Amino acid sequence: MAKITAAEVNKLRQQTGAGMMDCKKALTQAEGDFDKAIEIIREKGMAIAKKRSDREASEGIVFSKATEDGKKGFIISLNCETDFVAKNDDFKNLGEKILDLALEKQPKDLDELKKLELEGMSVDDQIVEQTAVIGEKLQLSYYDCLEAPKVLSYIHMDNKLATLVGLNEADVDDQVGKNIAMQIAAMQPVAIDKDGVPEDIQEKELEIGRKQAQAEGKPENIIDKIAQGKLGKFMKENTLLNQEYIKDSKKTVQQYLQEQKDSLTVTDFKRYSLKG
Repeated sequence: MAKITAAEVNKLRQQTGAGMMDCKKALTQAEGDFDKAIEIIREKGMAIAKKRSDREASEGIVFSKATEDGKKGFIISLNCETDFVAKNDDFKNLGEKILDLALEKQPKDLDELKKLELEGMSVDDQIVEQTAVIGEKLQLSYYDCLEAPKVLSYIHMDNKLATLVGLNEADVDDQVGKNIAMQIAAMQPVAIDKDGVPEDIQEKELEIGRKQAQAEGKPENIIDKIAQGKLGKFMKENTLLNQEYIKDSKKTVQQYLQEQKDSLTVTDFKRYSLKG
């Protein structure tokens, strides 16, 4: 039987993140073969992942970041089963590495991100390996990106919510973009303006307005007018540029932006929350 040294155990631990005893067992089982020991730890992760595949991974962390030139932004969500694991440094580090990889390689979708190489193996395999280390179901569940002349990101302090906002002008103070990103996080707009609200949502709101007016006994000949008024209120409250600006309710978001620069507006935004 090969003699397993503490240095070898520590090296395997550094490379895989697995616990000392798991590393020692893997090296012993592999008879000192380092690569085989890594494979044993990975297989353990796959077994745990399969065993826990039906578990709900509803906790985790949402990460977002813009590229150094400020022209692209990315959001990912790395999920786990418990909030305890979500606060684990190894879990956070894995999420940050995946986000940095996304910034570097800029994959087109989630599947492509999962296949990218991260420290000698695919992102998918890294997640499986960490499943063995942590002992919970881990899942990379969300990835999206945004491109604009200027992109800013915001992560809510509990790391369960992140936003990206794209502005049409590059020569704008970063704080302006961050303020709008915070607005998106807090107020959950469904679109930039009324033109971006899907037809089915508008029809649904009109129908709700009609039913409310009928329930209140309003005359039939004014029900459609009342429903249109309620739709207008919905548009004001749920389209970003028409919302009251959270830092000054006397102005709209659009007015705030135009105070900075007449032509300034939002081109796109992304918002993702673990809590829906």
